[in-house]
Amino acid sequence: MPLILGIVASGNYPRVTNSYESIATVSVGSGGSSSISFSAIPSTYKHLQVRAISKNSSSTNTNAVLSLNGNAIGYRHYIYGDGSSTGAGAAANGEGVISATSSASNVFGAFVMDILEYTNTNKNKTVRVLQGVDENGSGVVAFNSFLYSTNTNAITSLTLTSSGTSFVQYSHFALYGIKG
Repeated sequence: MPLILGIVASGNYPRVTNSYESIATVSVGSGGSSSISFSAIPSTYKHLQVRAISKNSSSTNTNAVLSLNGNAIGYRHYIYGDGSSTGAGAAANGEGVISATSSASNVFGAFVMDILEYTNTNKNKTVRVLQGVDENGSGVVAFNSFLYSTNTNAITSLTLTSSGTSFVQYSHFALYGIKG
């Protein structure tokens, strides 16, 4: 314990100040939107984060499908629980599926998505998503991880497309840059 106190007292411990910066936001208007996009993403950050609340206009639960630079995601691992069951698995289906959208009346799902080292051209990109929705006891919480394996290009755009009909009014998506 004295070592930790000594480090803290000396001021030589890592300080994180202003590490997140807002890049852009999208709020869905009264007509809804089948997809939202962030383009011309600056390359001045270490990582990206998207924070969202969303609801779809379909009568059944649907997903948000992620594409990076116009390309589908290659591989996905997931784990989820819904209060009565759990599941896990992997898929190489070519789409990044985020299941935190809700069809229930007045209920929005939420997710936080991190895109790690999005400008590093020496490796494939990794995306992780923590998501959930509570539909009065029948919701779900899940964790997904994706490998963007199409190429090693820097990420300059991302699109989320509703696999249902559309994201409804008041769905909100915010893109942040995380300093390294």
